[in-house]
Amino acid sequence: MSMVIHPSYFGSISQFALMVKKPTIYLEVSDNYQKQTYRNRTYIYGASGKLMLNIPIIHNKEAKRQKTKEVKIESDFDWRKQHLKSLKNAYQTSPFFEFYEDDFVAFYQTEFTHLLEVNLASLKLVTELLDLDIKYIHTTNYQPIIEDKEDCRFLINAKNKPLFKFETYTQLFDKKYGFLPDLSILDLLFMEGTNAVNYLENQVRKT
Repeated sequence: MSMVIHPSYFGSISQFALMVKKPTIYLEVSDNYQKQTYRNRTYIYGASGKLMLNIPIIHNKEAKRQKTKEVKIESDFDWRKQHLKSLKNAYQTSPFFEFYEDDFVAFYQTEFTHLLEVNLASLKLVTELLDLDIKYIHTTNYQPIIEDKEDCRFLINAKNKPLFKFETYTQLFDKKYGFLPDLSILDLLFMEGTNAVNYLENQVRKT
């Protein structure tokens, strides 16, 4: 069965652990924007522990509801420069950062106007770096209830508890702060490289 997810900003390991087992994935691009979700944030492992990278957006104060695909990025703050700097500070000594650094420099040199552009581009980049054979299809209208596909849109909620019994893998600062599960897929990518796919495939969902 195919699945439906929200495109997120360098999504969680939970999301990708589900994705690697699905040849076809529907991307929910017809929904209304909601705050405090992975639509405009992701979490990495920094030198001081869990670190949030947040994309500033322009809130439409006149409209009670705003389509996610209409949400624009606040350009007054150079978030791209800050996020790339944070990734370098956190992962420049990781085993695989140097192999992917040029890809992320190019990503953050891209000028984005809409949040959805960023999320789709980040998904495309990770899909390519992990060599995942997945077909993505965009939704054309919002359906609150989905019966013919696995509905995994709940994963966009940043307050959700981890979906899997995550096996530990080496993290740069785990001796200081311990293992932090279900961070951005970037943490796993920079620490495990393409072996990240094996890790994702081996994770077991909580019952």
